[in-house]
Amino acid sequence: MTTRLYYTDSHLTAFEATVTEAGSAGGRHFVTLDRTAFYPTTGGQPHDTGTLGGRRVVDVIERDADGEVLHVVDAPLSAGVVVAGVVEWPRRLDHMQQHTGQHVLSAAFLRVLALPTTSFHMGRDVATIDLGGTTDDESIARAEDEANRVVWDDRPVTVRFASAEEAAGLPLRREPVRGGTLRLVEVDGFDLSACGGTHVTRTGGIGVIAVQGWERYKGGTRVTFVCGGRALRAFRQGRDVIASCVRQLSIQASELPGTVVRLQAESRELRQQVRALGDELAVHRGAALAAEAEPVGAARVVCRSVDGDAPALKTLAAAIAARAGHVAVLFGATRPCVVVVSRAAGVAVDAGAVVKALVARFGGRGGGRADSAQGGGLDADAASIRQVTLDLLSAQLLTATGSDPCDE
Repeated sequence: MTTRLYYTDSHLTAFEATVTEAGSAGGRHFVTLDRTAFYPTTGGQPHDTGTLGGRRVVDVIERDADGEVLHVVDAPLSAGVVVAGVVEWPRRLDHMQQHTGQHVLSAAFLRVLALPTTSFHMGRDVATIDLGGTTDDESIARAEDEANRVVWDDRPVTVRFASAEEAAGLPLRREPVRGGTLRLVEVDGFDLSACGGTHVTRTGGIGVIAVQGWERYKGGTRVTFVCGGRALRAFRQGRDVIASCVRQLSIQASELPGTVVRLQAESRELRQQVRALGDELAVHRGAALAAEAEPVGAARVVCRSVDGDAPALKTLAAAIAARAGHVAVLFGATRPCVVVVSRAAGVAVDAGAVVKALVARFGGRGGGRADSAQGGGLDADAASIRQVTLDLLSAQLLTATGSDPCDE
């Protein structure tokens, strides 16, 4: 079984080891070693990356069958050779800061709010803990303050090993999920947990613990946080976004929330005005187009290409169809185009059937009711769509009146 060097020294990044097994699975090369400083994905913490014998280490996992550490490399290595391993330090340090920060934050939530941590996940940009209960902004801030007090105390973070029997008599924050010899990580005077992850040696190495947000989740609370370098990057991003906003708006940073509320209200009012003006314009445009309608059977049909998106075409078609006996078929001017069909009450046209027939002929998707329907993605020129549409309408309208086109 591989000796896990990171168990006793999380700062170790360079080592030598012997390849004890080499193989491939699923098109990926892997090796096992007699000793390793590479951390495998487990316990909510992602794996290390780096190099091994000059090969890139792209993944590190625990084998289900025996718990052996598999190093997935980008090129094969041979069993029995001695290789040099180098762990990528920036990634390792980031994971150490987040994981130790999680221990401190989870302990703070338990001490301040009596809320236990039920799970932990470390993502690429943020980490989350799930709490076994609900809380509020003020309480979260109190736990966050307590956690950072411990960080700035620069307390020792130590590792020791104990049997399951010995651990049973210790004040562990969580009951261990496994037996045998346990690795215990202790934040001096604040937290004691069974954990196999990598950690900083003093809480000051965490830098800062910043809660970015929280939400209700499965009857509890999911807290999103960042530590150390991630917290610095998050601060810079927020600073730059705020600075850009205040420059664009010519305001002070403290005025930003109120300005956003005011601009939202103004935007809603303007949208309502635009909508009202659009409806008014549609009435006038509809009247102009209706005046040019051509007779088809007992109906008067407007069938033409019009500039505008689907909502604009739908409003205009409805304005035309508001006139007795009228049918509007409007399709966009760009290809592939949208099509909208609307008809007045009592007109013997099935708008949904017309759209489905056009889609079947020219591609796209669409459908709707008998009085109103729309589609999109029609790949044809305006003249072709118009001709096919008129043929469809003629077939429906003339059939409804009992006329036969061949009799004309």
